Amino acid sequence: MNEFVCIAPTVKLGRDVRLSKFINLYGCEIGDETKIGAFVEIQKNARVGRRCKISSHTFICEGVEIEDGVFIGHNVTFINDPYPRATTATGDLQTEANWKVERTRVRTGASIGSSVTVLSNVTVGENAIVGAGSVVTRDVPANAIVAGNPAKVLRFISEEKK
Repeated sequence: MNEFVCIAPTVKLGRDVRLSKFINLYGCEIGDETKIGAFVEIQKNARVGRRCKISSHTFICEGVEIEDGVFIGHNVTFINDPYPRATTATGDLQTEANWKVERTRVRTGASIGSSVTVLSNVTVGENAIVGAGSVVTRDVPANAIVAGNPAKVLRFISEEKK
């Protein structure tokens, strides 16, 4: 490791994981042979599978599960709370006790383009492709190519292009 990497003792790193500088990992699990780019944060209770590529400036929050062989482009943001607030109804600063994590899953072989935002409680299907700059607000079917805000299915990947 190097002095510009912050890895908490609660992180489970697989074999041959490659880590860039300026990353922050805590309470998460990273699978074998995965590459993590610079300026990435992966929070507790998040999981990244084997042989994934997580590009720079990406934020993977608690409750996100990324399966094997997934590509995550630059500046991708995952959301785990559909109604975020700083304070409670009484005006107190919120704590973890005031909200429930909503899970998000990215299935095997999917690719998520740069600057995509993935909202909570969504599944991106196996081998799906999410176009750069999209906002994923609902499930993406397996083998679909989606893009836009909100992301919509443009077409499906044919067998010969998988």
